[in-house]
Amino acid sequence: MQLEVIQRIMGILLMLFSISLFPPVFCSLLYQDGELFTFITSFITILVLGIGLWFPVKNYHKELMSRDGFIIVVMFWVVLGTVGTLPLILSEHLQMGFIDALFESFSGLTTTGGTVITHLDELPQSILYYRQQLQWLGGMGIIVLAVAILPMLGVGGMQLYRAETPGPMKDNKLTPRITETAKTLWFIYIGLTIACFFAYWIAGMDIFDAICHSFSTIATGGFSTHDLSLGYFNSTTIELIACFFMFIAGINFALHFLAFHSSSITPYQRDIEFKIYFYLLALSSIICIAYLYYSHTFDNFYDALHHGLFQTISIATTTGFSTTEFYNWPSFLPVMLLFLSFVGGCAGSTGGGIKVIRFILLFKQGLREIFLLIHPNACIPVKINNKIMPAKVSNAIWGFFALYVASFSILMLLLMTAGLDQVTAFSALAANLNNLGPGLGDVSIHYANINDFSKFLLTFSMLLGRLEIFTLLVIFTPSFWQR
Repeated sequence: MQLEVIQRIMGILLMLFSISLFPPVFCSLLYQDGELFTFITSFITILVLGIGLWFPVKNYHKELMSRDGFIIVVMFWVVLGTVGTLPLILSEHLQMGFIDALFESFSGLTTTGGTVITHLDELPQSILYYRQQLQWLGGMGIIVLAVAILPMLGVGGMQLYRAETPGPMKDNKLTPRITETAKTLWFIYIGLTIACFFAYWIAGMDIFDAICHSFSTIATGGFSTHDLSLGYFNSTTIELIACFFMFIAGINFALHFLAFHSSSITPYQRDIEFKIYFYLLALSSIICIAYLYYSHTFDNFYDALHHGLFQTISIATTTGFSTTEFYNWPSFLPVMLLFLSFVGGCAGSTGGGIKVIRFILLFKQGLREIFLLIHPNACIPVKINNKIMPAKVSNAIWGFFALYVASFSILMLLLMTAGLDQVTAFSALAANLNNLGPGLGDVSIHYANINDFSKFLLTFSMLLGRLEIFTLLVIFTPSFWQR
């Protein structure tokens, strides 16, 4: 363990994060909303903290080892989520305690989208913007952004990239150099954000709302500047734009790169994960729309169509926007939508959940085991896109699923012990572990009314889901700390 190198990188990353407070400062100056002191104080505090960590070890230059990468990723998310509370705590308009601010900060950074804040329409614009910016930065992972910058500062990035993306596709790079990969991902990310902004603006949002909602849409975060979320705008056009970009953001960004590079949609057509993702959303939308219509939840088919389509895509991609009280929909619909968040988006997307590719592999491995009961001596490889998956990938998928189920079970029991009812505990944990946001029961609208211990557990579950189980839990194993 190279503690000096870790300390140096942490200092650099904190200094970089402090720069992200410039836009909220500008926003406060522009709108004269009284939060200028809040963001200037936060900027100075985080900058001084970063310099204090970096300066004593600024001359240590060594290549990162794998364990160093895991430590940096986990520490940075924890430290960043913690220092991200400063503007929320210092704001006189919010008057938040530390646990509430911690929940809100991690919810933004992990693109979960659950909130403890009520009366959003009355908040200063700079605070509203800051929440949206947290989600946008967390959408593709601040570590991936750092990977593109740190090499210029003498820090290698491959260990950070692999620790940040522990899924089955982690070794696939779009370009030969990891720095170029990170830059490519961010160019795509920024390009989609700009396109989403202009679409919202043309559809009728003002510039401020268009910027803020483009951030949370592409990040599949779900924070809004209004209590009614996108329902505030009462615009079918805006909802359809959101549907399109939420769908796009839930696709593997490597496919976007390949499609753009080849000027062809062939990469999408050949990818099994994209096909299953598309078919799952289409089938779920049809079921939702049909049941809403035939149960007379809405007065006409048009309302059932656009509300059913919007909420299905929003929940399935783990974005969490809402246009109506979907948690009050009849029969199985709220639970079906919540179950869709377990699948989530594609690997390499900003979506949360277990990821489509893992479910495909689990399903194929399950079919293989059934076939082997009939033909025990058969050799049946598991293939994805006509490529045989190595045994280590299959083992990793089962290991991930086992840890996911175990973590879910333990955390749910703890939430029920803390006083939450079964529906609230299950839905709150599902919504936060899958980085979705809205749940059912007492957390269907916001999380302000649950106790602090439950908020802390849910904050931990956000981080657990964002780092996809392995990256966080590995540092709790004794063998990780052995020489």
